[in-house]
Amino acid sequence: MMAYQTTPPLFASAAASVVDYYEEDFSYYYSFFEDAAAATASVPQSSLLAPAADMEHNSKKRPRVDDPLPTRFVAIKPSVSSSPPPPEFTEEEDSLAPAKPHQRRLWVKDRSRDWWDRYNHPDLPEEEFRQAFRMSRATFDFLCDELGSAIAKEDTALRAAIPVRQRVAVCVWRLATGEPLRLVSRRFGLGISTCHKLVLEVCTAIRNVLMPRTLLWPAPEAAAAMAARFEALSGIPNVVGAMYTTHIPIVAPKDRVAAYFNRRHTERNQKTSYTITVQGVVDPDGAFTDICIGWPGSMADDQVLEKSALYQRANGGQLSRQWIVGGVSYPLLDWVLVPYSQPNLTWAQHAFNEKIGDVHRVAKQAFARFKGRWGCLQKRTEVKLSDLPMFLGACCVLHNICEMRKKTMDADMEFELVDDEVVPENSIRTMSAVQARDSIAHNLLHHGLAGMASL
Repeated sequence: MMAYQTTPPLFASAAASVVDYYEEDFSYYYSFFEDAAAATASVPQSSLLAPAADMEHNSKKRPRVDDPLPTRFVAIKPSVSSSPPPPEFTEEEDSLAPAKPHQRRLWVKDRSRDWWDRYNHPDLPEEEFRQAFRMSRATFDFLCDELGSAIAKEDTALRAAIPVRQRVAVCVWRLATGEPLRLVSRRFGLGISTCHKLVLEVCTAIRNVLMPRTLLWPAPEAAAAMAARFEALSGIPNVVGAMYTTHIPIVAPKDRVAAYFNRRHTERNQKTSYTITVQGVVDPDGAFTDICIGWPGSMADDQVLEKSALYQRANGGQLSRQWIVGGVSYPLLDWVLVPYSQPNLTWAQHAFNEKIGDVHRVAKQAFARFKGRWGCLQKRTEVKLSDLPMFLGACCVLHNICEMRKKTMDADMEFELVDDEVVPENSIRTMSAVQARDSIAHNLLHHGLAGMASL
């Protein structure tokens, strides 16, 4: 399979041709950039749902030795058209639920729900709940209340509906641990395909209900407050966000596999790696204000930026006299402020790099918490490529909710970022941005705002 090939796939050397050649094939990528005024715009739910994976039970498959749970019959109301039960199933053989003649019977697998009953019990210690679901019980209750109307189902004549709390718990546990669906199924006492469907449904509800309210580009007043906080941190004025791009491992796709091949990750890990990108802008608290998800891992950070809605909007003049701070992998633009990357820097340039590093560190630390809190981001997941933007977008929203509620993370959950920041070939795009950066560097040094570490 292509996922285990030992040599890198052939790919076009020119970065621009890569983007142009594959552009139509990545139309499902997701970029979110919205004003507070337009945050309530509705999104059709049908456009975000994808069919659940077909995981029907195979009766001829040998049972797993580690699955001792029995199968029982459940008798339902008589039907005139029902045929008598097959002779091999007698009342002696089926002592759990004997069925009378002319009754239809359903196959229902007995599954233990002891694990979920324990974690759903109000007497469970708060710390144990937080360790399992990466959030407090109060935050979890908030999610259930907000998503209840969107994901609740009604009981039917055949079975009771899965409660809202259990639906949300399946999704949050899957995102928090990245555990395979087979193991999630056993924990919650549900079928594998049911768990897969629940994850997609809850992620869709998070995108439709919570994202327009929790992941917003700041209004002018909020942007001014953010700029003041960033200036207090670094001395650099008019900064409204810090930007970073990370890579998420995926299973090798069936189509356009070369576009997703990540050469640097493959060389570092000595294992063939395929990834997609997540670009995000964060506020001083580390909460996302803009995300762009789903572009292939072979694309450089500056190429991902150019394909985002943020880039289009900024070039339209809607980020005038504001800065977003990026690392050396981004180009210097009239609205993107990056460090000096050339050798033999002056004292003023050293001072500038030190202070802009303080701002960029806010984004890197936010992404470290983001990937540490949601374990599904650290390993290849059982999610279709077309569903990943919605899946990862839900992680971004849940990250924001935890950050806004000031939920701290344990030290053992912190994740070390290993993304490669490569200087783009054309790192300077406008001379006006060069002059603005030089002016900021001069002021930082000569007005005593640069500190002494750089001297």
